[in-house]
Amino acid sequence: MKIHKILGLMSGTSLDGLDLAYCHFTEEKGVWTFDIQKTKSITYAAIQQNELKDAIRLSAEDLLQLHNSYGTWLGEKASEFIEKNELTVDYIASHGHTTHHRPELGFTFQIGSGQHLANTSGQHVISDFRTNDIALGGQGAPLVPIGDHLLFHEYDFCLNLGGISNISFEVKGKRIAYDIGLANMILNYITRKIDLEYDKGGALARSGNIHKEMLQKLNNLKYYLLPHPKSIGYEWFLEEVVPIVEATEAATEDLLHTAIHHICEKIAQQIHQNTIKEGQKVLLTGGGALNTFLIETLTEKLGTATQVVVPEKKIIDFKEAMVFAFMGALRSQKLINVLSSVTGARQNSSSGILYLPS
Repeated sequence: MKIHKILGLMSGTSLDGLDLAYCHFTEEKGVWTFDIQKTKSITYAAIQQNELKDAIRLSAEDLLQLHNSYGTWLGEKASEFIEKNELTVDYIASHGHTTHHRPELGFTFQIGSGQHLANTSGQHVISDFRTNDIALGGQGAPLVPIGDHLLFHEYDFCLNLGGISNISFEVKGKRIAYDIGLANMILNYITRKIDLEYDKGGALARSGNIHKEMLQKLNNLKYYLLPHPKSIGYEWFLEEVVPIVEATEAATEDLLHTAIHHICEKIAQQIHQNTIKEGQKVLLTGGGALNTFLIETLTEKLGTATQVVVPEKKIIDFKEAMVFAFMGALRSQKLINVLSSVTGARQNSSSGILYLPS
């Protein structure tokens, strides 16, 4: 039985840093299994974090320079990780970092040049997983549901709380998934205003109170009325959400408390609308799964008919990096790794571009 040995790289919208997950995948009679062997998270330095955050404002020339230099940086970090752990790698599967996501205009862009990554690391690289789906008329997102479908099918819902909240579930044999809305992006934006990277365990949020006007404005965002397939990016956050936060005069604790209630209300609303059965299970991953106050608030809003399952920390932290590694394994076999039922594309696809080192 062939073991696919893939290193997955993921940088999310929360701008926490780069996640590396070295994984083994095996397939027998159409059933895939995974083993996350080695992991590492590299926190972005403040300068690099700001560079990525502000990339949306760069000229085309400067953006392409960052695309290449960030690809080289990814290659350096991947190479160090491989050498330190003495790993045998078939492919590096890199998501890159999303700077622009405008599917309604027909484009998405993840910086981190695959060729620079390949040349620097000396490894075969698969990257640019989203563009093909956009070219097929899809949203180019979310992509992780292929992993939910093939690796986590025992759960009724898979909920990821990264910078953005997204959900995935089966309806009549078809995988449905979409971005629900806000998650850590707004929480981290608020804490960084007081020079705090994040609110550990939701401790600050727990001590706050709901700001009713802010909550109403967030709940009334037009995105929530759109049908799926749908997805959002940093542009939406800057244009629609930041003005609401900036216009609200309240203590940091109240801003965080209100944001968490908003996040949990919108998630609970979607799960209630798509309830499958009594005792249904929701797998919760991403950085939000470490926010105790958020989990308590969500559990309360979901009620007793739904069980929230928080897995081992390795899966919480590295599920997305692992799934992109898995997408690389599927792409290497020319198998479907992007589902049109999720993205709204004209057809399923085997997406990702292969780069060979020079």
